Amino acid sequence: MTKSKIFCGCSAEFGAAPNTRTCPVCLGMPGVLPVLNRTVVEFAVKMALATRCRINLMSNFARKNYFYPDLPKGYQISQYALPLAEKGYVDIETDAGEKRIGLIRIHIEEDAGKLVHDEHMPSSYVDLNRAGVPLIEIVGEPDIRSPEEAALYLRRLHETLVYLEICDGNMEEGSFRCDANISLRPKGREAFGTRAELKNLNSFRHVQRALEYEIKRQAYILESGGEVVQETRLWDDARGVTLSMRSKEEAHDYRYFPDPDLVALHVDEAWIQEVAATLPELPLEKRERFVREYGITAYDAGVLTMTRPLAAYYEEVVRACGKPRPAANWVKGDLLRLLNEDRADIQACPVSAASLGDMICLIEEGAISGKMAKDLIEEMYKTGKSPRTIIEEKGLVQITDEDALARVVDEVIAANPNQLAQYRGGKDKLFGYFVGQVMKATQGKANPQLVNDLLQKRLGP
Repeated sequence: MTKSKIFCGCSAEFGAAPNTRTCPVCLGMPGVLPVLNRTVVEFAVKMALATRCRINLMSNFARKNYFYPDLPKGYQISQYALPLAEKGYVDIETDAGEKRIGLIRIHIEEDAGKLVHDEHMPSSYVDLNRAGVPLIEIVGEPDIRSPEEAALYLRRLHETLVYLEICDGNMEEGSFRCDANISLRPKGREAFGTRAELKNLNSFRHVQRALEYEIKRQAYILESGGEVVQETRLWDDARGVTLSMRSKEEAHDYRYFPDPDLVALHVDEAWIQEVAATLPELPLEKRERFVREYGITAYDAGVLTMTRPLAAYYEEVVRACGKPRPAANWVKGDLLRLLNEDRADIQACPVSAASLGDMICLIEEGAISGKMAKDLIEEMYKTGKSPRTIIEEKGLVQITDEDALARVVDEVIAANPNQLAQYRGGKDKLFGYFVGQVMKATQGKANPQLVNDLLQKRLGP
């Protein structure tokens, strides 16, 4: 989420017309010199701190040499022998309990360009807008044992990056993508088998499906007496298969060497501490606090902390009404349903947290019923009006006058002699029928508890 690329001033924003955000530096023209974007380093330090990595006070940049049509200068500036950060971890919650996944390193590098293939013409085009867009590459230890664990691990990294506001997390635009290495080994053996790499997976679902397929493919080869080839493969989601892309290179194939145009990168402890002071409460910590502080379930806390803005909205609702559990139910239930129907996020929500909190107060005070509130929140969402304004305009105040409701109950019972006879004959389920008739007669405004009490008295033995 930096405004400019890693080594030049070109915009890093996604979506411009092809090749309109390039300059001699990101095109790799002779005689140009890269200048490191300080914000990229700051963002990488944030992620390193959030994943408990050791930050190297001195690191350097290397050239990773290879030819590809979308890499005109023939090398990618990355970090190799001395990365910015090493030896961190993230914790995931599996069905078997919490599991720690180690991180080998976090390093900074530049992105390459993008090839666009014309499906109708035998032509390919090169878009270099992405060349030089900053990346941080997070390399995990081989601690993951199933496609489900891989998906959980990626979700944890994704939510952390988004919480830190260093990545927008948009997988369709390539802001977050995954290369997954997978190898099989017989049970009890320590050495890993030959691995295949699945390249550029850009959705959690794709990762899980691709790994499931790859496990079956490699298992079939090994059980048939064959050998797995070390290679890079692509996932074809439409066909549900992985396809060979190229033989897998080893690090020495890239002829890494220190980039002569960039001096060593030094970060000092004071700056690291300065960055650390800006870290927000991370998702896992927030989830645990919500359970502890608000007494809601771990599942609800997980839903409500999916994004920082959603968590902040929920906390504002709680402050407005003082009722954490009803607030959790309304936010994760009706409100998220309405937002999902519009494919909108909480930042575009027309219902303010103060209004939702006020609506919950009205329920607690008995001014409106839960049924009325469900209609009310729909109206609040459509109009952006406060609950009290809508109640006044539509006359939605709950009927709590016992005498008035008793008259309605008597009328309903008198109008339904057959159902009354059946109920008194033992058909208990008809009690709900009478409740429904009273609610219908009052247009849903009757206090449900009072209706139940009155019917119990009238229909009881």
